[in-house]
Amino acid sequence: MTKIAIIVGTRPEAIKLAPLVQTLARQSALSPVVCNTGQHEQLCGETLAYFGIKAAAKLDVMRANQGLAALQGRLLRALDDFLASAAPDGVIVQGDTMSAFCGALAAFYRRLPVFHVEAGLRSRDLGEPFPEEALRQMLARIAALHFAPTEAARKALLAENIAADSIHVTGNTVIDALDSLTETALDAARQRLEQLLGGTGPLVLVTVHRRENHGPRLGRILRAVRALSGQFPACRFLLPVHPNPNVGEAVRAALSGQANVILTQPLSYPEMVYAMRHAVLALSDSGGIQEEAPSFGLPLLVLRYETERREGVERGLAKLVGADTETIIAEARAVLDSPRNRCRPPANPYGDGMASRRIATLLAKFYSM
Repeated sequence: MTKIAIIVGTRPEAIKLAPLVQTLARQSALSPVVCNTGQHEQLCGETLAYFGIKAAAKLDVMRANQGLAALQGRLLRALDDFLASAAPDGVIVQGDTMSAFCGALAAFYRRLPVFHVEAGLRSRDLGEPFPEEALRQMLARIAALHFAPTEAARKALLAENIAADSIHVTGNTVIDALDSLTETALDAARQRLEQLLGGTGPLVLVTVHRRENHGPRLGRILRAVRALSGQFPACRFLLPVHPNPNVGEAVRAALSGQANVILTQPLSYPEMVYAMRHAVLALSDSGGIQEEAPSFGLPLLVLRYETERREGVERGLAKLVGADTETIIAEARAVLDSPRNRCRPPANPYGDGMASRRIATLLAKFYSM
């Protein structure tokens, strides 16, 4: 049996790789072995558990306020030890996290083929997002197979002289994850969120966590949210606070005490999906929300100056607003002042729910099964 190690460390990785783990587990010839790096210590494990996945290994790499170099060093050593003991035949990584990059690099050093899920996304600005844009580009140099979510991603890889026969457009597995949610899970999420939110009124979802937004940018974003909450007192502003203390302390200092701003712990995956289903507007610097929002016709203001997910912007499904207070307020007002019936677009530009099956087929072909 061919053993495939799957490296996952953050909640977005857990969401996007869970459908692939489940698909591979249903096959007899490919055996997935999941390693949780612990980069998102609690969130990743909880998300894997929701999908019924138990990691074969959990690494201990996180330290308070550690820098990127320290995290990379710990991850690389720990992942090398994991690969030595697990002895897989190949390694799957997803996206652009430090866990993905170090998983790929550790595999490369052991001459194991690397399979990159969500390959080819590019902003072409090494500072936006930071450090993810650089990690994703470097990872492309050592991957054996590139599973590009869109045609634009495939073209970006071709422009970097990546071999055409190693690139496959599969769609994004995040849409597979959306399609796997049960109504039972969503109903439980509804009950919890209704209790948390209280009352009625339009819901505005806010998420902010990107490293390049820490500091003054975050302050400007939060000033915009505070102003909007005052201008639209009938709206409820839901902001799940990221566990990074650089984010949490600033959020609480700026928004605690606002009657219609609900600050909460990170939401579970079903709770976040339920919130997206029912919100009238999202303000977010998240990559995943950029991919998920079109499935619900959710208007999205992207709190970034560049995005590696241009398809939504080009189709008018999202708008880049950066971290400028007045721009965020003006664009949010344009949506909130003109409520409209939400209509789901004809198709999500990022996937159709079949990505995991396509990837599993391509892996089987790679190993000539």
